[in-house]
Amino acid sequence: MLSNRQEDLLIAVALAEFSYETEDVDPDLANHAWQLAADRLVAWDVTPAEAVRALNIGNH
Repeated sequence: MLSNRQEDLLIAVALAEFSYETEDVDPDLANHAWQLAADRLVAWDVTPAEAVRALNIGNH
C-alpha cells in the first residue's frame, strides 16, 4: 500500500507523462496536466526527478 506522499508523487509523474504525450495533440490539456503535476510536486517540495527516485521507478 502506498503512502499519501507516494500516491501524490505517482499521480504527479503520471500527469507529467500525460502532459508530454499530449502536448502536440492538445496543448491546453497538456498545460493543465502539467500544472496539476507541478502543484502536487510543490506541495511535497520535490522536483520531478526526485519524485521518480522516491518512487524507485524509471532509469536512474
